[in-house]
Amino acid sequence: MGRLFGTDGVRGLANGLVTAELALSLAVSAAHVLTAPPGASSTRPRVVVGRDPRASGDFLEAAVVAGLASAGVDVQRLGVLPTPAVAYLTALCDADFGVMISASHNPMADNGIKFFARGGHKLQDSLEHSIEAHLGSSWHRPVGDAVGRVGDLDDARQQYRDHLRRSAPEPLTGLKVVLDCADGAASVVAPEVFTALGADVVTIHAAPNGRNINDGCGSTHLQPLREAVLRAGAVAGFAFDGDADRVLAVDAVGDYVDGDQILAILAIALDGAGQLPGRRLVSTVMSNLGFTIAMRAAGIDVVLADVGDRYVLEEMRARGITLGGEQSGHVILADYATTGDGVLTALKVAGQLVSTGKSLAELAGVVRRLPQVLVNLPGVDKSRVSTDPKLQAAVATAAAELGETGRVLLRASGTEPLVRVMVEAASRAQALAVAERIAAVVRQRLAT
Repeated sequence: MGRLFGTDGVRGLANGLVTAELALSLAVSAAHVLTAPPGASSTRPRVVVGRDPRASGDFLEAAVVAGLASAGVDVQRLGVLPTPAVAYLTALCDADFGVMISASHNPMADNGIKFFARGGHKLQDSLEHSIEAHLGSSWHRPVGDAVGRVGDLDDARQQYRDHLRRSAPEPLTGLKVVLDCADGAASVVAPEVFTALGADVVTIHAAPNGRNINDGCGSTHLQPLREAVLRAGAVAGFAFDGDADRVLAVDAVGDYVDGDQILAILAIALDGAGQLPGRRLVSTVMSNLGFTIAMRAAGIDVVLADVGDRYVLEEMRARGITLGGEQSGHVILADYATTGDGVLTALKVAGQLVSTGKSLAELAGVVRRLPQVLVNLPGVDKSRVSTDPKLQAAVATAAAELGETGRVLLRASGTEPLVRVMVEAASRAQALAVAERIAAVVRQRLAT
């Protein structure tokens, strides 16, 4: 088996790759790696566990909880909550670590397991390597009173909801918005918070049944949100993914607003308020060149990180930067959260609509996106993306052809069995032609 951990935990087909046996083993291994050895502390380790509403979350949660308790760890179940809620409650409860059971934006049949270290931060690569290395190792099993106890944190949703309200003090009175909750983890808490702040809320896809998460809805399928915004006459719409750690938007006339534009809106607002330290933010290599150009014009420096909000956060922490994000809609506001939080981000953008009196189209219009084409290539050997000489030569030729008016990015997905080809150019036709040319080389050279 290859490395289990991708850019966002362990993820794959539930009961295929992500089995109950694996979940239990990962929980035991994490307990050994992320907690103090027996006798080193006077208190028993404590862990919080949350999940999204996928049907497979039932048995995976049971397996994770069983593994933790069998390793002598006390467990507090949080129930169905967004991933950022688990991160927040890991810190609030001073837990040794947190566990989220979710496959984020992936289809319902998938599921995953991700860990948060003490304080609610995603694990460093070295800790994930250690957890994986300890899988299947022999260990001393506690017995009697030394086994862990399991309970529920009954006010988990209320604690998170209160945190969101404190983090978004701008009243949203009368602001009509549509929320697409992807039939996922935000289905209850997002409408509750927006309504509590005075917004006129229209909610779609907020009736999870274990099977419908991300099914033609949410941040990966924006057309239903667009239709609902136009039908309701709303000023904006926000679409979350299954675990609500990301958000994308639609403006009043139905145009899509991506993560680059959302990040720009927040950066300019924070900079104007003197709350953007060093006038810097972190984005990723996937961000549109138009975003970088807009930030440069606003006097804001962009630091680039690898794709994945964990890598964005690592750059932020290393450089003392408080804002970062991805084109996909992961936005990290470090003054309020330790990870991407879709609901918090949507509240902050909605607050800007109120405080500036501008439309979402006006605010997002600061970023003029260059045409961008993304081609996903399954069924190829992604391990050879960076080493195949003819493929690298094709990329170099394309980059020289585009010059300063575009760029090429070729990368292996960290969460799916795909190779991604991204091309930006002065025209969509040129971007598409270059992307297809490189894709053909990928298929030829990396065929499995």
